[in-house]
Amino acid sequence: MRLRFIGIDPDTGKNGSPTAWVDLETADILIQSYTADEETRAQCVENPAPGHVKGIPDHETVVRIPARLVPVLREACDAAERAQL
Repeated sequence: MRLRFIGIDPDTGKNGSPTAWVDLETADILIQSYTADEETRAQCVENPAPGHVKGIPDHETVVRIPARLVPVLREACDAAERAQL
C-alpha cells in the first residue's frame, strides 16, 4: 500500500488532527478523524440508508468529519479519481 498524504484540518494543532490520505494502488480515501459520540451513532442507526437494515456492522464505524476539512476531502477525491486512471 502506498499512501499519499493530502492534508490535515487547518485549525488543529500537532495532536489529533483530522487527516486525509489516498491509497495510490486502490484509489481509496483514508480518513483519520473524530469518533462519533453515542448520540450521533444512535441517530445513524435510526436513519439507515434506504434498503439497509438498522445498525452499524462490527467492521464499520461512524466518523465525524469537521466541515473545515471539506477542501481537503475535495482534494482527496480529485487525487483518488486521478489514481484510478
